[in-house]
Amino acid sequence: MSGNQPVSHPYMANSLPDIKQAMLDAIGAASIEELFEQIPKEHRLQKPIALAPGLRSEVALHRELTDALSKNESCEENLNFLGAGCWQHYVPAPCDELVRRTEWLTSVFGSPSSDHGRNQAWFEFCSQIGELVGMDMVGLPVYSWGCAIGHAIRMTARITGRREVIVPAAICPERLSVIETYCEPVEMPSHITVHKVGYDPVTGMLDLDDLAAKLSDKTAAVYVENPGYLGVMETNSARIAEMAKAVGAETIVGVDPISLGVLAAPSDYGADIIVGSTQPLGVHMNTGGGTGGFIATRDEERYAREYPTLMISITETIEPGEVGFGLSLFHQTSYGMREEGKDWTGNSVYLWTIANTAYLALVGPDGLRELGGVILQRARYAAQKLNAIPGVKVTFGDGFFKEFVVNFDGTSRSVAEINKALRAHKIFGGKDLSAERPELGQSALYCVTEIHTQGDIDKLAGALQEVLS
Repeated sequence: MSGNQPVSHPYMANSLPDIKQAMLDAIGAASIEELFEQIPKEHRLQKPIALAPGLRSEVALHRELTDALSKNESCEENLNFLGAGCWQHYVPAPCDELVRRTEWLTSVFGSPSSDHGRNQAWFEFCSQIGELVGMDMVGLPVYSWGCAIGHAIRMTARITGRREVIVPAAICPERLSVIETYCEPVEMPSHITVHKVGYDPVTGMLDLDDLAAKLSDKTAAVYVENPGYLGVMETNSARIAEMAKAVGAETIVGVDPISLGVLAAPSDYGADIIVGSTQPLGVHMNTGGGTGGFIATRDEERYAREYPTLMISITETIEPGEVGFGLSLFHQTSYGMREEGKDWTGNSVYLWTIANTAYLALVGPDGLRELGGVILQRARYAAQKLNAIPGVKVTFGDGFFKEFVVNFDGTSRSVAEINKALRAHKIFGGKDLSAERPELGQSALYCVTEIHTQGDIDKLAGALQEVLS
């Protein structure tokens, strides 16, 4: 070992030449090149990557990373109006305190019998989400809202035996990409065709005529969001569910759980499967991470047998008044049957259920109602302030929650130019929609939550007026 000369990181043993050779000898390969010969040459890098010289100490590495990270600016020192799938909500201190406790950080999995406390915490999460959305059965969360939609669509395909799904055209591009991945390429035997339904250019809601034209006896499910990606409340949701049911299709509703303090639960207007993000419930944005997606249904066997997620049950024990918590329907998951399971899921977001549970317990039903009302009021105030600026127009001015579309066509400035200018005022402007939704022109999606004060909104309006003058 003394003769080894590090080529990258001295504390990474596998970077040492003689250890690499020992590994090659053990597997019977003559060279590292031989390991990758099955990869076509056109898919491989043809020249070395221009990397900086390897750092020889952790002190140097720490300094390098600190310098690099110092170039970033966060939503702590800047006023943020970005949302579009990862939102800035207030996170109560107990949420952070609980998720940092070693009981949760170290309990990744373990055996069902040894993790009684973990199972109870998971059960509480499922119970709270079930009560919030008005459903009886909730699985543990998957990686993201998009993943939850993908799993739900595949559930409906297995339930109905059909291979087509209808989704809104005005959906978050990231969620759509995940959906299309879950529905697989057309060459695959399990391919599910995705049809996109347009929206009313005046209201922003789903075009019911377009939906009617695309519904058929091949439709496994109709997916709708309320509120939608563009912030619009879908007041036709009950009618959409009726139209889906008329052709024997399932209705999947995507929802922002924060909105359910003021909006009806999707189960009240015909949802069969409810999905949504868990990130607004006590989880920081974490540079775009910290996301999770839940799936909820009625407690019916036809749904229960198609869940790919871990499920938690409660039952009485032999001690009167004592209950136990454990995994159920384990065999049908990828944990129980690997590739033969209903679908492949991951376990990386289970820690966030602790934050979600703490958040919902702290806020409670009355708090959610108050929170939803505050968001509605502040978002409407912001829309009115921006709409009053010459050349600026709020596109869908009625019935939005938290997010709304702002059009800048009348200013002769692009969203990119405006957002760059706002950065000088230490403001992150709305998400630029001009490339993904060209029919909306130079528009941005602005997000207002309970963290924004009247002063914050007035500062945004003043900065915009200065930028556009």
